[in-house]
Amino acid sequence: MDRFEAVETHGDNHVAGWVSTDDGARLWVDVHGRGRPLALVHGWAVSAAFWRRQIALADRCQVVTLDLRGHGRSPSALRGNTVPRYARDVHDVLDGLGIEDAVLAGWSMGGSVVLEYWREFGPDRLAGLGLIETCPHPMAAGPWNNHHFRDGNEAALNNDLRRMTEDRERFGKEFVDSMFLSGQAPSHALHWMLAEHLGVDTGTAAAVYRDYVRRDYTGVLPTVTIPTLCMYGRSRHMCYGASTGRFVAGSIPAARLALLERSGHLPFYEEADLFNAEITAFMQQLPG
Repeated sequence: MDRFEAVETHGDNHVAGWVSTDDGARLWVDVHGRGRPLALVHGWAVSAAFWRRQIALADRCQVVTLDLRGHGRSPSALRGNTVPRYARDVHDVLDGLGIEDAVLAGWSMGGSVVLEYWREFGPDRLAGLGLIETCPHPMAAGPWNNHHFRDGNEAALNNDLRRMTEDRERFGKEFVDSMFLSGQAPSHALHWMLAEHLGVDTGTAAAVYRDYVRRDYTGVLPTVTIPTLCMYGRSRHMCYGASTGRFVAGSIPAARLALLERSGHLPFYEEADLFNAEITAFMQQLPG
């Protein structure tokens, strides 16, 4: 753990601090509990605060959350806002903490980071993967893909970037609202989720958005050789849902699919108890 600088503790089962990456960035990391590690990678232009309802898992495993560079408490970097660099950052975190046999789970863009991690590092330090409401290729033409960038829709991408740049707060509110099953965030959630979104520099958000949505990991899925849990919601709003979930799980040899019926894009938040139970059962079935 020579690359981990611990600066905060809250009780005997929590430590937080900084991990330095191999290119000099500093990432904020929280570690709760003991046991097999569950490393959670958040989605685009938010932060590790979105995993707050998974901290309850710390009585069953070790919960590791990190803020990707330029997100949450991790400072913005002038370089490295790409999915491959984020994957190397995650590897640096696991290495810096001395973590082995982890389940590495990513939500939305974080799922692409997990798949890039697998592409670059294979099973190094891992026992399993988790893919949560993620799309392996947002611009794919396949019928399984319901992203609004489907069929290589660069016009939709450019429109999103324009709207975000012109009125970040309005764009952010629509973004947060669309993640919920109802299409409207509860007021208490909207307040802090929007604050986390707005805390990400617009340049950082735009740079990684352009990179992320153009990447294609469909060819990586069949190469995954360790147990994988795929969890998806159901919504008419922003939600990859059953069609994408079935495609992803069906493309990975050792995958299990769980559909959470009362969730949109945030199954780990809207149905936290069920989500946590699914993760717990998955981890208990892993060897070792």
